Amino acid sequence: MNFPSVEIPYGAYWSTPFAKWQGSLQHLHAMRLAAHVAKAELAKRSIDPKSFDTGVFGMTNNQYQSFYGAPWPLHELGATHTPGHMLTQVCATGARVLFNGAAEVQLGVSKQALILSGDRCSNGPHIYYPAPKGPGGYGQSEDQVTYNMMNDAIGGHSMLKTAENVAAKYQISKEEQDAVALRRYEQYGDATKDGHAFQKRYMTLPFSVPKHNFKGEDGVMEGDEGVFATTAEGLAKLRPVLPDGTVTFGSQTHPADGNVGLILTTPERAQELSTDPKIKVTLRGFGQNRVDLEYMPEAPIGASQKALDHAGVKITDIAAIKSHNPFAVNDIAFARATGVDVMGINNYGCSLIWGHPQGPTGLRAIVELIEELAIKGGGLGLFQGCAAGDSSMAVVVEVSGR
Repeated sequence: MNFPSVEIPYGAYWSTPFAKWQGSLQHLHAMRLAAHVAKAELAKRSIDPKSFDTGVFGMTNNQYQSFYGAPWPLHELGATHTPGHMLTQVCATGARVLFNGAAEVQLGVSKQALILSGDRCSNGPHIYYPAPKGPGGYGQSEDQVTYNMMNDAIGGHSMLKTAENVAAKYQISKEEQDAVALRRYEQYGDATKDGHAFQKRYMTLPFSVPKHNFKGEDGVMEGDEGVFATTAEGLAKLRPVLPDGTVTFGSQTHPADGNVGLILTTPERAQELSTDPKIKVTLRGFGQNRVDLEYMPEAPIGASQKALDHAGVKITDIAAIKSHNPFAVNDIAFARATGVDVMGINNYGCSLIWGHPQGPTGLRAIVELIEELAIKGGGLGLFQGCAAGDSSMAVVVEVSGR
């Protein structure tokens, strides 16, 4: 089983550059920024915002009045009568919103869906939860972003601890992680060559950063912000973050801000909206998985197999693989389990290098996967990524000719 009646019109997707924590996008409401960007990108493609009969918005970090969900950004971008809903599944949010939008089109509930995902790790909210029957009536509070990165709701451990557990299980050394991190930086460099030629296939650069009220320009981003020069010597000098550990700050991702959007529709409409009607982008399969507590980076192995089974293909049929890899450990464990070449996946970039804004992370990787396959002349692609809760989602896409 797959999704033969659901397509992503080639070129009908976009991403902002990702900005480092407390960087150029820190002052912007994530939902309103996603709407601001989508409105401009749809106008560039002469697509009427009112043509969408559903919208799905993915976000993990609360923003002011995010209670109102997807109808708010949909209205701001001009889809004033388009219904929609908001989803959150931490790091798997990008794949989840794609699945939900595809399911609506596949079921015939919708013919054209707008998929948006945006997050701001910067300036995360401090939330207080009243507990009037607690001792002294005192409630609980959390800094939503930082506290949850460090304190798993089930086991109380940090995300970093899950990486160390998987490194121990698969006998992954610091040196091996350093080698993969260096390779990922080199691959990202391919995306910024020739004036960011690869990234400009889906990203508007330079990117005009709006003011906080979205009236006028606050600044300009020439590309992703927060990507640091990486060398073998520099990685070797870094010490593991945890005592007796293997993971350093050079072999893990960093929090970021940004958003990504794309369109899902029927094959007939996709051909009309494609920037190149000869290119067909089809969703072939989805998979999800959950592993033992504290082994999050291992979860994509099972999710990938389920996605491949859903699509009716094998890992040897896959021409390109992209991962959400908050740790270099993720890719090495995946390669150990599947037999793929760890140095040959994640061409043109990945979240290990360009950062992790949570919700839009996976969606950007999927957009880059489509473009890589288009450059190759077509083929099957696999996206996989882990998520908090020791879970994962994976997606199989196919780029072909009509």
